[in-house]
Amino acid sequence: MTPLHTTVQHPRHSTPELLRHLPFVRVEDKKLHPSLRASLFANVPPFIRFVSDTLKAEKPFPTVVQRTLKWKLTTITPIIVKKIVQNSGYKFIRRDKINIGDYSLFQGTPDWVGVWGKHMKSIVFKTLKENQKLNHFPGTFQIGRKDRLWKNLQRFMNKHGKREFGFMPKTYVLPQDTKALRAAWDKEDAVRWIVKPPASARGSGIKVVNKWVDIPKKVPLIVQKYISNPYLINGNKFDLRLYVLVTSFDPLRIYIYENGLVRFASARYSDDLKTLSDRYIHLTNYSINKFSNSYSMNDDAGACLGHKWTLRSLWSFLSGSIDVDALWSSLVDLVIKTIICGESAISQLARLNLSSRYCSYELFGVDVLLDENLKPWLLEVNISPSLHSGSSLDTAVKGPLVTNILNLVGYHIPDTLSKTQENEASLKMGVKGPLCIDHRVYVMGLSPKEKEKHAHFSSLEDRELYIDSILQDLTPDDIRHLVQSEDELTQTGNFQRIFPTAHTFPYHKFLEGQCYYNRLMDAWEYKFSGRREEGVAFLRSFCDKDVHLDVSEIEPRSSSTYLTETSSYQLVAVAAPSDVQSSSSSSDTAKKSDELKAVPSGQAAIFRVRRLPMLSVLRRRSLRLLSSRMRRSKRKPSRKPAK
Repeated sequence: MTPLHTTVQHPRHSTPELLRHLPFVRVEDKKLHPSLRASLFANVPPFIRFVSDTLKAEKPFPTVVQRTLKWKLTTITPIIVKKIVQNSGYKFIRRDKINIGDYSLFQGTPDWVGVWGKHMKSIVFKTLKENQKLNHFPGTFQIGRKDRLWKNLQRFMNKHGKREFGFMPKTYVLPQDTKALRAAWDKEDAVRWIVKPPASARGSGIKVVNKWVDIPKKVPLIVQKYISNPYLINGNKFDLRLYVLVTSFDPLRIYIYENGLVRFASARYSDDLKTLSDRYIHLTNYSINKFSNSYSMNDDAGACLGHKWTLRSLWSFLSGSIDVDALWSSLVDLVIKTIICGESAISQLARLNLSSRYCSYELFGVDVLLDENLKPWLLEVNISPSLHSGSSLDTAVKGPLVTNILNLVGYHIPDTLSKTQENEASLKMGVKGPLCIDHRVYVMGLSPKEKEKHAHFSSLEDRELYIDSILQDLTPDDIRHLVQSEDELTQTGNFQRIFPTAHTFPYHKFLEGQCYYNRLMDAWEYKFSGRREEGVAFLRSFCDKDVHLDVSEIEPRSSSTYLTETSSYQLVAVAAPSDVQSSSSSSDTAKKSDELKAVPSGQAAIFRVRRLPMLSVLRRRSLRLLSSRMRRSKRKPSRKPAK
């Protein structure tokens, strides 16, 4: 097995038993309504308890609470998500009939609290209310598009070396890299190449070639060196679908699901050039291979049969012949570095476009291929991985996955109840303390004292200078971040937190974003990872006194001024967070539609989002279409009738 340069071990079952059965439930919480779960900490509202796709909530919510639990349906909301959300007590708001871009997501009923939908332009995230939660972060196309992923990894490879970041096959982005590809092609005549659209999914448009004439030259494409020596099982090529959850980019918190999918090509592998056009030999996508006559379904999640296995079945199959723990460690290393290569740009866009730390999380589908030396190669990252469950094996993996995600990220009852309604509902549900979301727990601003602490500890060069002292004199903002982190850990289930841990400091040298929160988490894990109860008790001493709710001195977030506009929203924004600075590494982080145009600074520090009337949107588009047709008609020579 190819050794990794970063020597950090990531055991497959590193979640401590302490976290699987936390004995931290307060006495008064034992009477809590079964559809709720308590926070570890006082004066933090309870969370909705999500059940499986096959079970309904043990006891319904009081009617007044039930009315507030509205889940927004979109065209891509997976059936498995619908079942789990509905079983857990939510009611659906149907998607709007008018659908222009991202407009339909936010028009109509404004009081939905959850949605599982497609990715949106970063600017639209500004319209999220503080009690709404979406399954994406702004800007994750930085790793979700094949071209952007390669550019980011290439930049890290140039900076930190191929031994650290050389885990993606050499890639060329056409048409801009056409000359470089031609030079490489001529130098390595016998090499096979795989051609992919830059933003496709489920195997669409992918082919393997070895002739220059087979590559389109003037359309956006990804051309990647083909891994021609894959690790085979029963003579077949396969890849791994890893499920990775990020709950925060600043601080960075990454979880990997301990189960996943193993997807086989349906025909035996051959490196004969005559087979290059056979997609059933060279491609592992289920969406392609399901049409093969030789494709075999597997409905037993515990069996190593057919052309789709679970990841757990693969580890069982391989455990007698290879070091599975070492392989898992190399996969985790690849995942952490892949997320890190987009961390700076994504966290910057999150600070610019999110009003609350509550609003976003993201599930990534990371596809990996093993070569004959068991080196993992990153194929792509999906920002909307398929949760389609066409077999009992799919359901066995994806059902618990979704339930685990929704519990881990934490959903609250929205704060739309009157005080009288909240008090009555709290009494019925056995809640002592706040029932509805308290936005102070997720506030993003800083007080002058907190800014001063950030500046000081961000400037330190060595770990020894902050590892103990940063935890002294914890600020309300520090406590809020640590509380959220500890509450997440109680819900890991089949997820394993892989960053931060007590052993992930070696990855800090790769981080390009703001460093304060990552240093805070590093110090916390270093001190309390082996004595969690002591750490929780320490935080409780602050929460019992409402220290985490102190937002009285927080200043408005301000800095550079931006003006941007989308087709259905106008945003006048004076002020990005003062800790966000543009750099050469992040200047190209947004798509053209997401670019922010600088406006002279010194204006009012306010973000204002104005929704344009639908008629205005339609009129604009109609005028653009009419104008385009008129320009085309002017270019055409007039045809005079023959005399």
